[in-house]
Amino acid sequence: MTWSIVARDDDGTFGVAIASRFFAVGALCVHTRRTVGALSTQALLNPLYGPQGIALLASGVSPEDVVQRLTAVDEGRAQRQLHVVGARGRPAAWTGEQCIDWCGHAVHDDFSVAGNMLAGPQVLEATVAAFAAGAGRPLAERLIAAMAAGEAAGGDKRGKQAAALRIHGDDDYPRLDLRVDDHAEPIDELR
Repeated sequence: MTWSIVARDDDGTFGVAIASRFFAVGALCVHTRRTVGALSTQALLNPLYGPQGIALLASGVSPEDVVQRLTAVDEGRAQRQLHVVGARGRPAAWTGEQCIDWCGHAVHDDFSVAGNMLAGPQVLEATVAAFAAGAGRPLAERLIAAMAAGEAAGGDKRGKQAAALRIHGDDDYPRLDLRVDDHAEPIDELR
């Protein structure tokens, strides 16, 4: 019912963009911390993944190990989706086998895209392509363009309702933290 992108920019800034047919998707799914990383917990989300995952990253645990540790002890992991980017190393992702089709993830050097209950794999493919094509542009613009491309490719197969964008730079608070909780065109409104 959701797709998102988590990314690390060359200057160490982290960003997350997310969209869904689920009301207020940005309220519990999106997590960031300066110099540490970013993650999104979605599908039948586990809201504890956010604070626990960020704490693990802060203690030096790799994104791959964060995903493994959080999902290994979670009896609901088969219905969950999680992806994580840290200050160093390759991002990591988990898509449980009981997430609703179409579901999956794509992990790249500095970003990850994941989604479930999507119109098809073309949603992730378009999101990845648009993000990669925006290299050199400000991270917020790249993330919104990527989500708009995913929406144009079909997005959440149930429709549109909410979107969020968070950019976390070198301050203890996010540089940008926007939520569109209930709107007919949430990505356009986010832009």
